[in-house]
Amino acid sequence: MSPLHDPFFTPVSGMELPRFAGVPTFMRLPHVPDGDPREAEVEIGLVGLPWDGGTSNRPGARHGPRALRDASTMIRAEHPVSGMRPFEARRCADLGDVGPNPVDMADTLARFEGCFKRLKARGTRPLMAGGDHLCTLPVLRGLAQEAPLGLIHFDSHTDLFPAYFGGTALTHGNPFRAAVEEGLLDPKRMIQIGIRGTLYDRADREFAAAHGIRVIPIEELFARGIADVMAEAREVAGDGDTYVSYDIDFVDPAFAPGTGTPEVGGPNAFQALEVVRGLQGVKIAGADLVEVSPPFDPQGNTAWLAVSIMFELLCVMA
Repeated sequence: MSPLHDPFFTPVSGMELPRFAGVPTFMRLPHVPDGDPREAEVEIGLVGLPWDGGTSNRPGARHGPRALRDASTMIRAEHPVSGMRPFEARRCADLGDVGPNPVDMADTLARFEGCFKRLKARGTRPLMAGGDHLCTLPVLRGLAQEAPLGLIHFDSHTDLFPAYFGGTALTHGNPFRAAVEEGLLDPKRMIQIGIRGTLYDRADREFAAAHGIRVIPIEELFARGIADVMAEAREVAGDGDTYVSYDIDFVDPAFAPGTGTPEVGGPNAFQALEVVRGLQGVKIAGADLVEVSPPFDPQGNTAWLAVSIMFELLCVMA
């Protein structure tokens, strides 16, 4: 816990300024841009990566961080179950977006990686809002400089696929395959939860089996129950530094339609929160929420659920 709560890092209360007023930041936290003298004090930094250049089908996740910020003005100070007040427990801030190069993937990934290397160097743990799931790869490149991380991954897809079209390109379908091959993740400390949907083939599952990655299909999650599966997730992660990655398409599209690659048969909105509560005790080095695509979310329900999940992640990080 922070030895003394700093009022500077207190979000604007809806009792002081209506939630529809003011400049939206993540959860109404102060904006601390790169170069600000207070950036070294930030313990948990919320960062937007507005980029979907790795998308293979329906685009739009580049607009995710802006929609998530707007929806997050509804977040209040205290968790309703645990009583955690994360903004008092840790100095949290909105660090803004990392500007991508929309026509150059290599340059974009390098920009993203540089940001998270700097956060790692100054001891700030990131909570990233995407963007598509390829955004996670440069975050891992920035954080896993000393040793590979564990991974707890909520998704309907493994994202362990080979490159599409027989090439070598990175996409949102293979960030974790690349991360394993680059030594950023320890496959024996990886677990992927909620996997489902039709398949091209079994190349991703074969990669997982060959490297010892634990894959829990949605049928197993529902058969065993969330508490039992999350107990296994904590065991797989162990006591080492672990990254948590949450693709919004883990959730059934009835509750989260605003995403590029929806898969039916997933968890409901409450279960989407419940799995994150099961992370308590994991040594979280960083986390993300990705693949919210506002063009497919006309009512804003996906964005609101997504930022509620981000608040759950923030609480377990704090």
